[in-house]
Amino acid sequence: MNSTSKCTTESVPVIREHRIPTPGSKPYIITLGPDGNLWFCESGVSRIARLSLKDGTFTEFVIPTRNSEPIGIITGADGNLWFTEHAGHKIGRITPDGQITEFPLATANAGPDGIILGPDRNIWFSETDVAQIGKITPDGIVTEYATGISPHSKPLAITVADDDLWFSEAAGNRIGKITMTGVVSEYPAPSPDSGPRAIVLGPDRHLWFVESVGNAIGRMDLEGNAVAFPLPRPGAGPRGIALAPNGEFWITENGINMVARMTVTGQLLAEYPLPTAGSGPRAILVIPDGRVFFSEHDAGQIGEIVPE
Repeated sequence: MNSTSKCTTESVPVIREHRIPTPGSKPYIITLGPDGNLWFCESGVSRIARLSLKDGTFTEFVIPTRNSEPIGIITGADGNLWFTEHAGHKIGRITPDGQITEFPLATANAGPDGIILGPDRNIWFSETDVAQIGKITPDGIVTEYATGISPHSKPLAITVADDDLWFSEAAGNRIGKITMTGVVSEYPAPSPDSGPRAIVLGPDRHLWFVESVGNAIGRMDLEGNAVAFPLPRPGAGPRGIALAPNGEFWITENGINMVARMTVTGQLLAEYPLPTAGSGPRAILVIPDGRVFFSEHDAGQIGEIVPE
């Protein structure tokens, strides 16, 4: 079942862009750190970076493993930040003052990608290249789960709903669920060959996710029933989705260099073109004061939308 979203016209908000000092940084996932600053992965230069929300300055920390390609980052229950090293096949931990520790994974060439703090206060992550979900405790003990996940499905982003974790399967065209004991269920995405990626829990207690190939936004209830809301512009290529304090969603449209807003009913409210052409918007985050931040992967910048 598909529903069509329509876009209304409104004034364009103020969009600022913060250029990252290191060339070729390729910023990816962004999170709000325990220190009140933004932290993000620089996948192109193997660094973890911090952007001060007070003065807009950047601080960068070099990961010990070269060419590690960090992708996902999240704040853990221990007050540190944890990140995935997709090409380094490790999980990293960085303290707010920049001290990095790395934990190798038991499975070779696992390709960790998405990462989240679980209801059990452990860090959970996707192992994209081997179709597994992993868990690491605050002291670095890793457990990996493969049973029940379709081979070659490329699990990516992860979110929490109630006491379970839900993850997108970009190549499997499914949304997966894994319990804290490692029991996996899989549910088909609403569109054929949709390429689901970023996923969040909405205020309606449904899972919302981008269909990067299907050019739509998907919604799934916790029983696995799903619907898709096609995006009006061909080739929009949505990549990131975030929930705002007002209950709306913000979406990056990587293919057309825009950022969009959508309601919980699937109505597309507006699309905003970005100042830098070909910036490659990927991950997106809305912080409690309503400011929106997104990674401009191809331009080496962090974008900011100021609330009206």
